[in-house]
Amino acid sequence: MTAPVLLWFRRDLRLADHPALVAAVEAGAVIPVYVLDDETAKHRAMGGASRWWLHHSLMALDAALREKGSRLILRRGKSDAELARLAEETGATTVHGIRHYEPWWRNAERSVAQRLTLCCHDGNYLLPPGAVTTGAGQPYKIFTPFWRALRERLPPAPPLRVPQKIGAPSKWPKSDTLEEWDLLPTKPDWAGGFREEWTPGEAGAHQRLRRFQDHAARYDDTRNLPSIEGSSRLSPHLHFGEVSPAQVWHAVEDAGGQVEEYLRELGWRDFTQNLICQFPDYAAKNGRPAFDKMEWRSGRDAKADLRAWQLGETGYPIVDAGMRQLWATGWMHNRVRMIAASFLIKHLLIDWREGERWFWDTLVDADYGNNSVNWQWVSGSGVDSSQWSRVMAPLTQSEKFDAAGYIRQWVPELAKLSDAVIHDPEAAGCRPAAYPPKRIDHREARERALAAGRAVR
Repeated sequence: MTAPVLLWFRRDLRLADHPALVAAVEAGAVIPVYVLDDETAKHRAMGGASRWWLHHSLMALDAALREKGSRLILRRGKSDAELARLAEETGATTVHGIRHYEPWWRNAERSVAQRLTLCCHDGNYLLPPGAVTTGAGQPYKIFTPFWRALRERLPPAPPLRVPQKIGAPSKWPKSDTLEEWDLLPTKPDWAGGFREEWTPGEAGAHQRLRRFQDHAARYDDTRNLPSIEGSSRLSPHLHFGEVSPAQVWHAVEDAGGQVEEYLRELGWRDFTQNLICQFPDYAAKNGRPAFDKMEWRSGRDAKADLRAWQLGETGYPIVDAGMRQLWATGWMHNRVRMIAASFLIKHLLIDWREGERWFWDTLVDADYGNNSVNWQWVSGSGVDSSQWSRVMAPLTQSEKFDAAGYIRQWVPELAKLSDAVIHDPEAAGCRPAAYPPKRIDHREARERALAAGRAVR
């Protein structure tokens, strides 16, 4: 018998539209494997929310593979060492996988390729990062021209079908169990809201996609309204690769109406990957070196403000609602993410990297590209970003985007207040005693932020 091939899963936990799976099946017997590699990722190992998602997504993937006559092998350690060990145990010499672009995964791919024949395939983005360049052949650093150039080359190719059967090896190698990995929280179990909100796995992704198809035509009208929730909520499924962007594109592209605005958001995912290919340390270093001169607050008061922001106790209802939604469900409405991020950076004058790291640990869709690029966009420090002088007014934003119902859901102390006062109960003189006062006045915060920004200019 010919030697089996290894199928290396990472953030591509699906069977449909999986070019590495198709190529592996064509080669013969397949040994699917997932390596929990915290060593290569180092300080970028997955946070708690992502690990909860991973546990359930791997369970779903194993069940789907077993329906095709296969199974998922689990190993823990450095990817190159574990894949090499599996190859020695099984006689495999070739590894198929979908190419990844986070710096630690690029390092892992180079290490694997030194030990085995590594066949990387593209399939996690609309087009491979680096495929869209300027007329001079340079990568784009600004989204709008990038999107125009990308859009001209779309739609993506039609999604690949799931193989009818996946050939099995004559003997299966040993596998860890998910329980041995301790990915789920136990002391305490903080994931009750996660279980209510999410169904990780490929089937859950397609269920969410079908639900969004009915609303995609009204996307631009509803995506900024937290109380209505017009976003797709596909971000964690896309991050873990339980559905491909090509599948999403082809499912919604004919919805009409305002669907183009959603397709543009898929393009933003591609853009952020292009940026981290150019700037691998984008989550740690300012895209604009001038921001290295920014005097962020530090010390006891700043730490207390950071903790109040993390707990949703800033005294600004829209900010607190978002932070509490994040803690309870591992997700936050996109408009509220921008408001909460702007508040931390500009109202509290706390380094954007503190927020990026908190989101990395608490978001189920914690994506290195999206997270770092979005935080630098809000802070004004990115190569493509909002101006520092744009200080989002959380009280005005809350009223403008009709967040009263959203606040009632996530800040129960304010549930009995009317729409007229719930956005700023302190100013209205009706702040309940159980709800904290504002950490800082908006006008004072804005003036302080603008003064700090002058040093950067």
